[in-house]
Order: sequence, then structure tokens, then C-alpha cells
Amino acid sequence: MMEGQLIEQTKMRAATARRMVASKQQVPHFYVQTEVAMDGARNRLDTLNERSEKHLTMTVALIRGCVNALERHPRVNSVWTPDGLVQASSVNLGIAIALDDGLVAPALLRANELDVEATATKLRDLIERARASRLRPAETTDGTFTLSNLGMFGVSAFTAIVTPPQVAILAVARPVERWLSKDGRPVRASIMTATLSADHRVLDGIDAAKFLETFKHAIENSETLLPTPESKGPVS
Repeated sequence: MMEGQLIEQTKMRAATARRMVASKQQVPHFYVQTEVAMDGARNRLDTLNERSEKHLTMTVALIRGCVNALERHPRVNSVWTPDGLVQASSVNLGIAIALDDGLVAPALLRANELDVEATATKLRDLIERARASRLRPAETTDGTFTLSNLGMFGVSAFTAIVTPPQVAILAVARPVERWLSKDGRPVRASIMTATLSADHRVLDGIDAAKFLETFKHAIENSETLLPTPESKGPVS
């Protein structure tokens, strides 16, 4: 037997292990990727933070982008059951949160009903209660889609595992500075890689591509995605 220190599994780590093994064994994953220009969203957040007492992070913008895409592609906002697919009436957006003893992805319930500042407030509260082990039961069971953001750790791209019974998860990474051609001239742009992992029992490549196209459009059109209180309106 190998010598070393035995580190027993915590209940959280053991539960995560069971769910991830079941997901990889039972869910036929496929992956679709896109690149998103982030300069507009970053500048928009800076502008809003000058006017608001709330601190609006990039995760808030990503949540808003996911909600926008899920409302337009409701099949992605679904859960798989033995009796069939349940297309959710609300967007309960799971947010992957790293804890000392494991990973949780509690849901920001009814995220589609929140404006920008309410999203920031609810997100901060969700993270604080997750770290204090004070999550509500519905927040751990009723998620309809998950966002996993590793951009703050310098990761340039990654793929995530679908959390059953959800049918998709979006993995977003650190924006990378690149030179692009615009109107025949070189310009620097901050580009984020976004990867959708999807359940092929429910979604096809075209479903994933359309979802990512809508997400990309929403993030890159930040003035409508992140409106000021006096200029709220839908993303076209």
C-alpha cells in the first residue's frame, strides 16, 4: 500500500464526486465554444459603478448575459427527468462557488426577474451564505442552468461537467488581449473564451450554437444588457 496521509472525504466532496461520476457516465456531453469581446462590458461596468453604491462585477454581466440567452432559448433552461424534459418557467441560475472543502453551485432563484443592481445584491448574499453553509434547500435543488467562471484565476479556457438534472453549463475564462482587424486597421481587444457543455439527449449542436450566439451578442451589446435605471430595456 502506498505510504502517505489519508485525507477522508468530506460529505460535500463525496456528494460532488457521486454527482460528477453519474454525470459523466450517464450524460452524453458535447462542447461548443465561442469568443466574446469584453471591452464594452468592462467599460460599461466602470461607468455604472461610478453611479451606483453597489459594486457590479463582471460576474453580474455574465449572469445577465446567461439570463438573456436562456429566455430566448428556453430548451437550454430545462431539466431532464425519467418522464421527459421539464422546461422551466423561471431561470434559476446556478453559480459555481469554490469552498474550502468542495464546490457548490447554488441557484440564483428567478434571476430573470432581477435588474442589474438586484442581481449584484442577490449574488453577494448567495456567495456569503454558501460560505457560511446557510443555503436554502431550493437553492441547492432547483437550478436550471449553471455558470462557472474561472476568469479571476487566470484560466484562459476550460470545459465544465453538466450538473444533472440540468442539461447545460457555461464555462467562462479570463479575457485575453489580442490584436484584431477592424475596418482594415489593427486594434487591441479583450477576448473571453466561453464553452458550453451540453446534454446531447436534449440539445443538438445548432441549439448550443444559437445559445452562444445570443449570449455573445448580449455581452457585446453592454448598454442594453446593463442599462441604467432610467434606460432599462430588452436586449434585441
